[in-house]
Amino acid sequence: MQHLKEMDRIIEAARKFNERHERVKKYVHTAWRMPLPKWGQLAMGCFYFSVPVVGGWYVMQWAIGEAHKSIGPKGEYLEVKEVQGIGQTAIINGETKRIGAGGLGMGVKLAISDKDDQERSKKMLAKILKENKKRSQGQKEIAESADTLEDKADR
Repeated sequence: MQHLKEMDRIIEAARKFNERHERVKKYVHTAWRMPLPKWGQLAMGCFYFSVPVVGGWYVMQWAIGEAHKSIGPKGEYLEVKEVQGIGQTAIINGETKRIGAGGLGMGVKLAISDKDDQERSKKMLAKILKENKKRSQGQKEIAESADTLEDKADR
């Protein structure tokens, strides 16, 4: 029974917090709201764009520093300093094993390709881009014809 009272208190506190938060938001977005001139809108747009970019840059610098602490600037602290295995092979417990499609884990082919695969991929990509271009041109034509019909109807 004691746990239920504590839980009710927590739920009630969360509910009150939410109500107060909504009141503050309403006050801030109605009482303090002032229309900005174009230069103010541009300045605020630049500010809102810059905050995550600058913040992200600082986060990346912190992450790089942490990586250098744990593995060293050039990987000096790593136990194994060289990449083992190439493509779909890996050295596991001193034994070379195949991983990916048909190997350990029965996964998909890993990112290896020969000239034929690359050429086939280029052709498929070109085909998809061409189809998308045709589709977008068709949609533009439909939109233009709808606009002309609306113009005729307005007359």
